[in-house]
Amino acid sequence: MPSVPPQPTPAPPPAPPANTRPSPPPTAPRRTAFAEGFDQLRAAATTEPGRLRIIGALLAALVVAFGAVTAWQMTDRSSAANDVVNRSQPLSSDAADIYRSLADANTAAASGYLAGLQEKPAMREGYENDIRTAAEKLVKAAANSEPGSTSAHTIADLSRLLPEYKGLVETARANNRQGYPVGGAYLRAANEMMQQNMLPKAEKLYQTENQRLRDDYADAKSFPWAAAGLGVVALAALAWAQHRNYRRTNRVLNHGLVTATATSVVVLLWLTVSHTVARASLNDSYDHGVRSLDVLHQARIASLTARSDENLTLVRRGADTKSLADGRVVDAYELGYDQQIDQLGKALNQAEDLADDSAGKKPVQDANGFMKVWKDRHGIARDDNNSGNYQAARDRVIGAAKEPTSVCFDNVDKALATALTHERNEFEQAANDGRGSLTGLPTGAAVLAVLGAAGAVLGIGRRLSEYR
Repeated sequence: MPSVPPQPTPAPPPAPPANTRPSPPPTAPRRTAFAEGFDQLRAAATTEPGRLRIIGALLAALVVAFGAVTAWQMTDRSSAANDVVNRSQPLSSDAADIYRSLADANTAAASGYLAGLQEKPAMREGYENDIRTAAEKLVKAAANSEPGSTSAHTIADLSRLLPEYKGLVETARANNRQGYPVGGAYLRAANEMMQQNMLPKAEKLYQTENQRLRDDYADAKSFPWAAAGLGVVALAALAWAQHRNYRRTNRVLNHGLVTATATSVVVLLWLTVSHTVARASLNDSYDHGVRSLDVLHQARIASLTARSDENLTLVRRGADTKSLADGRVVDAYELGYDQQIDQLGKALNQAEDLADDSAGKKPVQDANGFMKVWKDRHGIARDDNNSGNYQAARDRVIGAAKEPTSVCFDNVDKALATALTHERNEFEQAANDGRGSLTGLPTGAAVLAVLGAAGAVLGIGRRLSEYR
């Protein structure tokens, strides 16, 4: 064999520099805690004890969530129902009383001016009481209104205008007692301030408080869908867990799961029944209380305005006129009386339809009868005034005659006050019943939810103990 020539020896690799270190081997990226927990959960789910722990945790969480949402939503509805009884409706009534007191004071001022030196102390005292009532109600409304709100600004405006109005009335009264005709101009200025500025603001305040009342009613009556939905989901999960337990162990009942199911059923039934009863009572309080009160307030305001226009017809003696669409020119206050007396009749008919018992219908029917007599007597006084017999017309209006219109107005006002008292009592009874139906539900739901969650955990724990 031929010999192989010698091969050259490969040169050794160059040695690394003395100041360098060998690079470490690459390491795997560190896993997040979430990924590790997910892997552990997935590994646990492959064993029966792990599955049971997961089921127990989910059942306890569902039952607790059901109780917590029920307590939260029913607390809100109970608070709204409490606001209806103790805040919204009383404030709405106070706003209506402010309007009524202002309108009544304006009527009393016109009646006192018309009576002149024959003004009775009772008439003057009624005027002062109306001004005092309006001032007190404004202070109360200001204390319950939110700073910077529309109601707060309206109340501030009325509080500023009230002493100005009273000053004009006092000036008119003083001039009238001295026989100066300029007193009529001051009374007209006071009436215009009341009719064009103060009463519209009082009506705006009343409408604002009525809107707040409707909002509280809506909050109190809205059905707690989230709580009811969670209750159904919790009961479905508990039923599935018990069915699974029965299929794997042939045991019909698990005491812990049965306890959790029973508490959830109680909470769901309590929630549904109590809210249904509360909603029915609140609806009744609104239909036969709030709506009736609103119509009766309108009737009373129309009555007061009609009386004021009737007095001012004689005070102004045709100085203020209005042109109708047919070209006729009529006395502005006579036209106002006709419009307000028609509004009064419509409101009384509506109030009678809303009244749900004889105690509520009777005073409204009485007021309707007194109104008809008032219209007849006013027609006679109008004929006297149109024929130039001013003194006879004045006597028929302010009470010097045998059958004055003032008696009819007083009877209408008293009958409406009786009807308002009755409807207010009906509202309070129905609204209190609705609020009482929700009493204890938030606390009871929370306690039962904790018991149900504990029962679910103990029931699953009983099964886990069989694997130890």
